[in-house]
Amino acid sequence: MGLSLRGGRLHRALVLALVLIPATAPALAADTAAAPGAQALSEDERIMALFADDARREDSLDPLGRLSRGEKVDPAALSLVFTDALSRRRLASVSRSLADLARVRRDKLSPERQISYDTFLYQKREELGWLQPDMRALADVQPLNHFDGLHSQFPSLLARGGPLPYDTEADYRTALALQGAIGQVFDQAILRLREGMASGVVEPRLTVRNMVGQIDALLAQPQDQSPFWSPVRTFPDTMPEATRAQLRADYSVMLARSVLPAYRRLRTFLATQYLPAARDSIGLAQMRGGTLLYRRLIRENTTLPLDPAEVHKLGLAEVARIQGEMEGVKRELGSEVPLRTFFDTLRTDPRFHPSNPEQLAARFRDVAAKVDALVPDYFSRRPKARLLIEPYPAYRGRYEAGGSYNQGSPDGRQAGVFFYNTFDIKSRFLTGVTTLYLHEGIPGHHYQISLAQEDTSLPDFQRFGGNTAYVEGWALYAETLGYPMGLYRDPLQHWGTLDDEMLRAMRLVVDTGIHTMGWSREQAIAYMLDNSGMGRTDAAAEVERYVAIPGQALAYKIGGLTLQRLRAKAQQQLGARFDLKAFHEQVLGSGALPLPVLEAKIDRWIAAQH
Repeated sequence: MGLSLRGGRLHRALVLALVLIPATAPALAADTAAAPGAQALSEDERIMALFADDARREDSLDPLGRLSRGEKVDPAALSLVFTDALSRRRLASVSRSLADLARVRRDKLSPERQISYDTFLYQKREELGWLQPDMRALADVQPLNHFDGLHSQFPSLLARGGPLPYDTEADYRTALALQGAIGQVFDQAILRLREGMASGVVEPRLTVRNMVGQIDALLAQPQDQSPFWSPVRTFPDTMPEATRAQLRADYSVMLARSVLPAYRRLRTFLATQYLPAARDSIGLAQMRGGTLLYRRLIRENTTLPLDPAEVHKLGLAEVARIQGEMEGVKRELGSEVPLRTFFDTLRTDPRFHPSNPEQLAARFRDVAAKVDALVPDYFSRRPKARLLIEPYPAYRGRYEAGGSYNQGSPDGRQAGVFFYNTFDIKSRFLTGVTTLYLHEGIPGHHYQISLAQEDTSLPDFQRFGGNTAYVEGWALYAETLGYPMGLYRDPLQHWGTLDDEMLRAMRLVVDTGIHTMGWSREQAIAYMLDNSGMGRTDAAAEVERYVAIPGQALAYKIGGLTLQRLRAKAQQQLGARFDLKAFHEQVLGSGALPLPVLEAKIDRWIAAQH
């Protein structure tokens, strides 16, 4: 999923890449009369012009979002990342858009554009909140972490096979210039981190050590294995040999004189200056301003003003419910031992684990073939973009979860990629293959993200934007479609989806436990091992993820439960008139919406069926 700047942090995929815009562009004169002889614009046309104006301005202010979509990015724009200048331009842009929107008459808009109005208003108010001084003082000074930091994501963005094209010499030169900008960006991140050191708003030492480890792994790679060298390992057949030789020489110089020194500077600062100033605690409640920041992160990720204590209570209830279902599947697998004992069996019995990476790859390919044959019964549209299934690059696997998704291009030419993890292969589980593919691949992230960005009738912020609760909530809902598809008749795969559902329930407990109740890393890991069959490697990676990006993990279960509730409401009220394909089209047909906006849309759809 794509990268975007928001509240000083980088968010993947999915996800929150609000198309951004030039502060020098003219404001939309929404209340200006039409020119003599010209036909007056409808309210729909006026608001779409507003959205287009916003997109033009904001696009220039989101170089990472554009880069993740494979669009051309000026290195000078990339060099503004982590600067006050960029924040001021974003604030001016958001303020202008809200002023323009205030002049639009919502009651005169079509139903589709009323949804756009509500979503745009929600998003701009959220952006405005993050750009206020009190929130910038808490978020901007923590620009990097080990889960979604630019230091670890930048190599994938520039590597061959990533979003950038490598078809012409100009493509190679563009990527080379972007590599040259990373040193300035890292230096600006260091300045931000120094501000946090001065104010006492710093990352946990756990996160800092992980970042140092990530950089060490990247620096340890031989040049011919570096993702920054990957563009010049192969060339288009039509490229002359002299051009290839010159590009190899230029990439070698850039790597040796600019890129690697930039990473070494960042590594030295983190290890020798920032680490001693970092905090021992891992929860936000133990950081100055952390309680306020955590509540704001919950609202951003779930789109709901939830109380952390209520979220914790919901998580405990869900954990208990899922354990009850696990008891039945455990017996189907031929075990009568207590559930916690069975968790240990799952971790140690070789029949539940792949013996080599190819075995895991074959299982994913098998599930993909079955799902492809079944999805026409559940969806009226399919994306143009293909889906590739690939393992994580070696330098990323240690710090990643079991899988993730990278979106394809809006025109469908660049395929989406479902990444799975082969690090410590014998700790991976064969039980989770089906549910992981449904979540990250089809019909989860690949369908939702691809269908939205391929729909040119939507304004750009609906095509490319979103929120974690919708994006991850849909993917979690997609896992449940494995039941009517018959994919969980195999008790092994049934166990796997319950285990993944348990993970999302435990996240409600553990994330709030860490950031409001002072839970330690080991306490959080122990809770996850006691209540699921996940391995210690996965549990540790999950906990360290919650430390790095607080509140994000809550959105999965909150979003998934909301979608299940909306479907149940529609089925109950419509009875025999309920059409599952039509329901899915209603959920997916407007892009990723804030949950209150989505619920209002579904309520109107239900009423229209009557």
